[in-house]
Amino acid sequence: MTREFTDMSWERNARRRRLILLSFVLIPTFIACDYMARVLPQNGATILEFLLVLFFGALYAWISVGFWTSMAGFFTLLRRFDRFAPSGRNDSIPIGPGARTAIVVPVCNEPVDRTFAGIYAVYRSVRQTERLDLFDFFILSDTSDPDRWVEEEAAWLELCRITGGHGRIFYRNRRANVKRKSGNIADFCRRWGYRYRYMIVLDADSVMTGPTLLRMVARMEGAPTIGILQTFPKTVNAQTLFARLQQFAGNLYGLLFSVGLHFWQLGEAQYWGHNAIIRVEPFIKHCGLPTLPGKPPLGGEILSHDFVEAALMRRAGWGVWLAYDLAGSYEELPPSLLDELKRDRRWCQGNIQHMKLLFTKGLFPAHRALFLAGAMAYVSGLLWFLFLAMSTAEAVSEVFIKPQYFPAQRVLFPHWPVWNAGWAIVLGISTALLLFLPKLLAVIVVSVQQGRAKEFGGIIKLLTSALIEVVVSALTAPIRMIFHSKFVFLTLAGREVAWNSQQRGAQSASWYEALRFHGSGMALGFAWSLIVLLTNPSFFWWLAPIVVSLIMSAPLSVFSSRSTLGQKFRNSGLLLTPQETAPPPELRWLEAYRRQYRTFSSLPPFGDQKGFTRAVVDPCVHALHLSFLRKERKYCPEILDRRRKLREKALALGPDALRASEKKELLCDPTSLKALHEAVWALSDAVSANRWGFGLSPSSCGFSVAPPLEKAA
Repeated sequence: MTREFTDMSWERNARRRRLILLSFVLIPTFIACDYMARVLPQNGATILEFLLVLFFGALYAWISVGFWTSMAGFFTLLRRFDRFAPSGRNDSIPIGPGARTAIVVPVCNEPVDRTFAGIYAVYRSVRQTERLDLFDFFILSDTSDPDRWVEEEAAWLELCRITGGHGRIFYRNRRANVKRKSGNIADFCRRWGYRYRYMIVLDADSVMTGPTLLRMVARMEGAPTIGILQTFPKTVNAQTLFARLQQFAGNLYGLLFSVGLHFWQLGEAQYWGHNAIIRVEPFIKHCGLPTLPGKPPLGGEILSHDFVEAALMRRAGWGVWLAYDLAGSYEELPPSLLDELKRDRRWCQGNIQHMKLLFTKGLFPAHRALFLAGAMAYVSGLLWFLFLAMSTAEAVSEVFIKPQYFPAQRVLFPHWPVWNAGWAIVLGISTALLLFLPKLLAVIVVSVQQGRAKEFGGIIKLLTSALIEVVVSALTAPIRMIFHSKFVFLTLAGREVAWNSQQRGAQSASWYEALRFHGSGMALGFAWSLIVLLTNPSFFWWLAPIVVSLIMSAPLSVFSSRSTLGQKFRNSGLLLTPQETAPPPELRWLEAYRRQYRTFSSLPPFGDQKGFTRAVVDPCVHALHLSFLRKERKYCPEILDRRRKLREKALALGPDALRASEKKELLCDPTSLKALHEAVWALSDAVSANRWGFGLSPSSCGFSVAPPLEKAA
């Protein structure tokens, strides 16, 4: 296919670097596999031992990629020079009025207070740069919950009132959630994309500073061959112990890893679907997603769209770059291990689905490798589980199956199975170095850079926090292994998963949910331990870190999900991050707006009324909702009769008697909604009126977040 840009200056260096990475990964892996075969009693000659060596080699190569990525980042930071960084030189380029940029925020059943507080913080930060004229904000809602839909509309109006953003902050709710987030973005591009040169995609939990947004636009203006520029967002606002551990790890190790990713990828990086700027014209032209052959979960609509869009953009000749040096880009994390695993279940299906695209015509090798890496992130868990299961089978078989000292053919000497403890120790040490040396190097980088250790609470607190993170990561790794194995198996077996919105905020996991979720893993851990202890007790001590973690999975999941425990660690100065020791103003504005939004939304007449009820009862909310709807349409008699019966049901039994789908049907029909509004206001029966909230004081349009918010923080 014809590419718009060819033979760019960095491509030759990229090919050379990847050949070096391939040799760094494959050569030690072959050596390690040889050692592994020699460690085994039959030197890898049996089928079981051959499979053990094969799975060990795949896992060793996988962790080697991560190790050499971190090493590349470490040496790049030591040199303090990166001639291919998409940075610095373009930051001061003047931005003309033609560089119009849309900031798009796709949402789907997200917490309204957090979503609009984040948009408020971004808008206020952009306004302080005095370049607000470049940006428009689009809240692209796929929310299906009728109550939350109406609440989003009211929150949009309040946000516009507070910021003066009318004509610059836009909201729309799609009636049909076609192709999820990717379809939402595509719909925006079809309707309004031609008005903008760039779009910056944010998630519902994203925050970006105004200066960072301007630098992103300037870099795109200064580098006309870049199609996507992805930032490396820092994780913030964690409250539970689990989220704080993940947040600390991301802030401590993230820079090393992101610099290393850039070193190997250069202009063929990945796109993570948010906190990135996209050149709109080539995105519309080249990044339309195909429908995969076959049935879901492996066929049908592409679920994890971001990696695919990056590959298609690069296939057209445009560069995809990771701007690791851009600060001021933030996101949030799942609050508990349960929530992370639920998210991983969706991502696993999407990443394995990419295997159908592996041999798509015209894709660059780097993005084919990224497809493999995305799948391997979950398949590695299954390989690890199979490796441990086969190792256990080998250990148990040694007890019950006598070795063959004299093979069938005549030999001069018997064959003695050999256990070489020295080689096993060498393998263990090399594997530990691959896993833990990058973490140590990240601590060293932070420690030697002036002032960086203070951002994490000081050198002693930093080292203590890093040790805690390593221990907890080691405990949770086997739990992730079991669930990732299950996810891969279910996906390959054809089990489809629902793509619901991610859980946000600090919500502790219940013991019931933890036991239901982790019960089978705990039972496996008990059974596994018992079998090994009864047959080959000496092997148990090699396996103990795995089975003990599985047995402890439910308590670990519950206690790590508690925000009180996370707060205790923060008060002790542990697991601190730079954004906590010196919070940027955008995060302070976010929290201030969120607190006041909760205060105003809990006051009468809104406190006990859900969104649907407000749209029916409150004249201002009713009028606001009608203004978003299409013009009145003609319907067939069957539909009109069904909606008439829904109105009668609502009047007789109250709004709580309606299902969510029935509420949404009424909200989508302006004629039915007007009729219901008039009928509710005409109610004379006190019981029926109370069901609609008429026991509360009447509304006076109700939007009343205090103006002093602009002076907060």
